Amino acid sequence: MTTRRELLLALGAGALTMPFGSRAQQAMPVVGVLSNASSAQFADYVSGFRRGLRQFGYVEGQNIRIEFRWADGRYEQLTALAEDLSRHRPAVIFTTGVPGVRAAKAASPSVPVVFTYGDDPVAAGLVSSMNRPDGNMTGISHLIHLLGAKRLELLSELVPNARVIAAIENSNNFSAKSRIKEIQDAAKARGHEVYVLDVKTDTAIEPAFAEIAKRRADGLVVSSDGLFTSHRKRLIELAARQSIPAVYGWREFPVGGGLMSYGANLVDQYRLAGIYTGRILKGDKPSDLPILQPTKIELVINLKTAKALGLTVPPTLLVRAEEIIE
Repeated sequence: MTTRRELLLALGAGALTMPFGSRAQQAMPVVGVLSNASSAQFADYVSGFRRGLRQFGYVEGQNIRIEFRWADGRYEQLTALAEDLSRHRPAVIFTTGVPGVRAAKAASPSVPVVFTYGDDPVAAGLVSSMNRPDGNMTGISHLIHLLGAKRLELLSELVPNARVIAAIENSNNFSAKSRIKEIQDAAKARGHEVYVLDVKTDTAIEPAFAEIAKRRADGLVVSSDGLFTSHRKRLIELAARQSIPAVYGWREFPVGGGLMSYGANLVDQYRLAGIYTGRILKGDKPSDLPILQPTKIELVINLKTAKALGLTVPPTLLVRAEEIIE
């Protein structure tokens, strides 16, 4: 019969012989990442997040473990993914957009949340103040809702004879209504006819472009949404196939062959989110970390794509561009 003393000694010996890496991994704090997008298309952004964590001394696999959960543009999966993430007892959760925040909070109510969000987080009810967010949430707001009208203006400048403008939006996005109204008001002010296509799944992308061709649109504004970012290669290819000038929200689109983008630098936004995550891991309270906003909005133009579309980029646009791809 094994005595209690012998059992304790055996357990102690087992702990001593356990590989150091296994014990270290068990002791590492877990950072949860919950995204409505896909891992393949967000690789550069995740690199920015890791870079921000490193600025506070946190390196994945050395002193933290990162658990990723990707919805691949399917917002309805966020709740189940957040619940799965909660089983790993994360010390901090980083997520994107209102659905991601709500899913994270429902699954892990007491866990600090760092978010990136494209609109006003106060208006969305995520926090009560930009300077001193209450509760256990903070993050970065890149104010997409202020940029739709500007993208339409840039497209009009590049395609001055445009009359009919198409816009692609995802009504599953919390900010869709305000963004649609913004672009409709901007189009009306500039004398454009605009129609909005609701694309909520990847299977709706090609039918939307068929409708764009049917209506003979002169230009296209693609909303900033995780679904579209996850399928940006397809969007770029379809726009090229139809020879339609399109403006997007992120620089990754013109870098990948799209015509033009206007928006904040997402890689840097994720770096800032990594910094805030690192600060919370060090002991800072989310309520003491003000909501950050981008200090610079970038215009990126792909001249090769413009030439293929038969467009001449006016000097007024070239001098304002942060990046020109030739």
